[in-house]
Amino acid sequence: MDEPKKGVIRETDAEAIRLAKTLLRNARFGALAVIEPQTGSPLASRVGVATDIDGAPLILVSMLSAHTGAMLADPRCSLLLGEPGKGDPLAHPRLTLVCKAARLERGSSEHARTERRYLNRNPKAKLYAGLGDFSIFRLEPQRASLNGGFGKAYHLDQSDLLTSGPIVEELAASEQSAIDHMNADHLDAIAVYARHFATASGNDWTVTGFDADGMDLMSGDHVCRVFFPQPLAAARELRHVLVEMAKVGRASADTGTGLNFA
Repeated sequence: MDEPKKGVIRETDAEAIRLAKTLLRNARFGALAVIEPQTGSPLASRVGVATDIDGAPLILVSMLSAHTGAMLADPRCSLLLGEPGKGDPLAHPRLTLVCKAARLERGSSEHARTERRYLNRNPKAKLYAGLGDFSIFRLEPQRASLNGGFGKAYHLDQSDLLTSGPIVEELAASEQSAIDHMNADHLDAIAVYARHFATASGNDWTVTGFDADGMDLMSGDHVCRVFFPQPLAAARELRHVLVEMAKVGRASADTGTGLNFA
């Protein structure tokens, strides 16, 4: 009797979710696929990417582009994230999100928050973000496929990717002041987070975003993701967590150990 074949899709575990969130939060660009309204054919384009506090992808696009018109006609779209490195590009992790696109109206609190987060992550976009024909779209993930490399395929649902609950609105209200404070007064601590928790080199790191799971850092064109040891339950926990992580990182540097939560 033939043995039953093993399924190609692995069971989604905490490690897979962590990798998917890392790919999502680290993305600075992606391949957006939409449905061309005139023909029903698929249409792909490269777009700049950031994330909302809950983890949903954000894109800033011109209303004159073909993919923007397609999203307005049919919000169904897909976003491919993940940068290839050396060697076979198919050996590197990538995440494919199935989404519904929603244009955010200028003047709304949601637009103000998402534009702020997008420009924190993509500061060069300030050159055109204020032009009348550019709009922020939030891509609401419905489900996702993660390929972590050969033989590492997973299916994820929305709850695996997005944060929900009061913490999202709490952080939305306090995030920018925390970012400004850290970047003005605690660049040394940010460098500790990057080196110790993300094994990143250099000292020119700044914070571009906080969320319940962790923080996004940037140095020039380089980005890294630092996860908190435990997700925040309330925004007021952020300061304590940052202080404790700085202590852990500095103590590790003093003793030469390499504890890593990233």
